[in-house]
Order: sequence, then structure tokens, then C-alpha cells
Amino acid sequence: MLEAAMTNPTKSALRTLGLERSGIAAIEAALCDNTGLARQFDAAVALLLGVTGRIIVSGMGKSGHIGRKLAATLASTGAPAYFVHPAEASHGDLGMIQSNDAILCLSWSGETAELADITTFSRRFGIGLVAITSQADSTLGRAADVCLALPQAEEACPNGLAPTTSTTMQLAIGDALAIALLEARGFTARDFQQFHPGGKLGAKLAFVRDVMHGGDALPLATLGSSMEKAVLEMTSKRLGCVCIADAAGRLVGIITDGDLRRHIRGSGNLLSELVENVMTPSPMTIGPEAMAAEALALLNARKRSVLVVVDEQQSLVGVLHIHDLYQIGVA
Repeated sequence: MLEAAMTNPTKSALRTLGLERSGIAAIEAALCDNTGLARQFDAAVALLLGVTGRIIVSGMGKSGHIGRKLAATLASTGAPAYFVHPAEASHGDLGMIQSNDAILCLSWSGETAELADITTFSRRFGIGLVAITSQADSTLGRAADVCLALPQAEEACPNGLAPTTSTTMQLAIGDALAIALLEARGFTARDFQQFHPGGKLGAKLAFVRDVMHGGDALPLATLGSSMEKAVLEMTSKRLGCVCIADAAGRLVGIITDGDLRRHIRGSGNLLSELVENVMTPSPMTIGPEAMAAEALALLNARKRSVLVVVDEQQSLVGVLHIHDLYQIGVA
């Protein structure tokens, strides 16, 4: 049978994906029933939401690997969590668990021997225990305050041994828990940014105020200025534009390289013109507290290269060029 699968790897892959998809579909169906798993899921969210300490995640073998990922997801989305290996827990790491914590244990069979000590510890000290298992009447399921009993499902392994569909289902219900907690806490993209300062994701979550050109680097001219002064300002700041502000510092327009090209053909002496006769009024703007990813989406949608940054009073505070976003790795 293994040789037959090897002769058609694509067929094998489709079978695996189909079985794992069926496992997730079974969870969806169970949650839609509004009884059993749905009620337990609500109870699990309520229990974990009330934790004033940390969520301790534990599991053995493949369930443990899923548990590590779940702990990382919880921690990065506003629910402080860490993974405690059940075998290490039995040799001193139980001391890492405090009375204001909650424990989330993963075991498909619910009979993982290595979880016995951490389960007993939770009962002894009244620490909330949530179980993710396929057997509600297992040792772990019966001990738990809340048992998320997942539907039975066929493993993708042709021998029915290697955890595949089961671990996919554990991962899915774990992600569902993490997102439900995130939403319940009102966890925002700005909160998310605090835990993800690095890499491409961190760049997307940077604030416009951290990337823009402000202060002396801002190309600026006021109403009534000559185009000669504006062109000098544009070329010295090298952002391909100059912002036009009124006497109070509020944005009224912008002059870009494109504006210069359009007007130079129809003007006998462009440099003697006033900026208000050349500028494009009401340019595209963004706030300094917006995310870099939001700025990139706006530039791409409008097919522009420059965003003017203004505060709530429409006072000019900076300029953001698309190349700035490229440099920090947003795109």
C-alpha cells in the first residue's frame, strides 16, 4: 500500500488534505450545534479570560509541539502564556505554575501518562484546567474544569498511527481559542505591534510617524511663496514634492514633479509664478498614528508615491514617500 502511495504523491497529498479538512469540518459542525463543544468552548474562553496570571500550556509528543505553537500564539496576541513540558514539570518545573495561572493540556487520547502530575497539581491547588482531547470520559477529560472534546477523525497516516488529522484539529481549536480571547480583550493591531517589532510583520506594523520625514527634512513652502523658492526647497529635500501650508501651518496643497512638468509647458516663466497657482489642492493625507501597511495600501490604491502626514487639525507634520516603506521592508 505504501509503494502505491509513493507512485502517486499528488494523490496521497490530496487524500491527506481531504482528511484533515474533514477533521476541521467536524469541529465546525460540533460548534454550530450550540450544545456540547460550543458550550465548553464558551466556558474555556471565559475561564482563560479571567486568568490574572499566565496560561500554562502542556502536552506530550506531537500534542506538545502543537502546544508550543499555541503558547506562542497566545503570548503574541495579548494572553500571556508559556509552554511547560510535562516530564520536566514532574522534576521541578511545577514550581513555575502559580495559583493565579490556568493550565491548558493537550492529549488526543486523554490518557497521556506524563500529564498525570501536572493534572494532579492543578486539582490540588485549585488551578483552572482546560483539556483539549478527543475523549471526554478520559482521565484528563474528567479531571478538567472544561473539556474541549473534539470529534473523532481518521488520521491521514495510512496506518492510522502518525498524528496528522488529530494534530491539525488541535491546532485549529487552539487558534480559535486564541482569536476568541484576542477579540474579547479588544486586542488591536497597535497592541500586536508591541510584540512584533522585527521582520516584515514588524515593518508593516510600524507607525507612519516613525517613518515619515518631518522637521527640517520636510519640504515646505507657504502660500504666497514664489515657485523659485518652492523648486529650491523641493530639490534640496529630494522627496519629489513640496508641501504648501497656510500661515497657520495647515496643509492646503502639494507640488510634485508631475505638477512641474505639466505647468512648465504652459508657462512662460514658471519660476515667477506663485505656488498657489501651480499646486494641487487637497492632496492625499494620512495621520501619524496610522500603520505603515495602511499607508502602503493607500499609495498602491491611488497609484501615488507620496503621502502628506497631517494631525487632527490638518496641521502639516511630515511627508511619507513610498521608497521609505520599501526601505524598512513593508513591501
